[in-house]
Amino acid sequence: MDDDGKDRVWKTASLTRCLPWRSCRRAAVLRVIYLVFNEGYSASSGTDRLRESLCDEAIRLGRLMADLLPDPETDGLLALLLLQDARRAARTSVSGDVVLLAQQDRSLWDKQLIAEGVALVERSLKSGRYGPYTLQAAIAALHAESPDEASTDWRQIVALYDLLNRIEPSPVVRLARAIAVAGRDGPATGLSLVEAILASGELGDYLPAHSARGELCRKLGRRDEALVSFRRALSVAHQEPERRFLARRIAELEH
Repeated sequence: MDDDGKDRVWKTASLTRCLPWRSCRRAAVLRVIYLVFNEGYSASSGTDRLRESLCDEAIRLGRLMADLLPDPETDGLLALLLLQDARRAARTSVSGDVVLLAQQDRSLWDKQLIAEGVALVERSLKSGRYGPYTLQAAIAALHAESPDEASTDWRQIVALYDLLNRIEPSPVVRLARAIAVAGRDGPATGLSLVEAILASGELGDYLPAHSARGELCRKLGRRDEALVSFRRALSVAHQEPERRFLARRIAELEH
């Protein structure tokens, strides 16, 4: 997709086009598929970061739903799964350790899955009847089409998170938006937003919130504060690759 085309597609994502999605039964099925994929994409506990069989099964079910019950938001969910799974080979090192998005070898990303996912996002957005899965997929598509972190269109990603938070508000969405703001406006601005979310008490035991604060403090040279956040994240981590990653961050800062 060329830059003009991409801009045209993403700019169709406005609140007036996010119509209510009221099929409760369909929504429940898509939610289960989404949760199955998430457990495979980042296991809640255990020795492995990925549980590939769960990701594969969720994508299989997503394709089945898209075939049997076609709908823009079903397309959106399938697009989200494909775009996330496209990064599978780059998300862990040979030894199974965590590789953050900014450090991933993007040549390992599956271009065929990305192309399929982007096409589904475009179709869902153009329908005018999309919902939160499609918006998340649009964000994933912007990441997937960026050659590196510096080229990421953080402006559009922040705008999509703004929209997502209006139709499905949650502290997790606000956290993701804060991280995107850090990419757009710098770590200090993002950090103030993350700290406000943590101060509210809504994500007190949520590992990504403490890890995000630690990363932003580390980038700003605020060593002691970064250590506090990484130690807090480690205290609530149940997945071994995440624990190893956090332990390395702590060791780097201590020495």
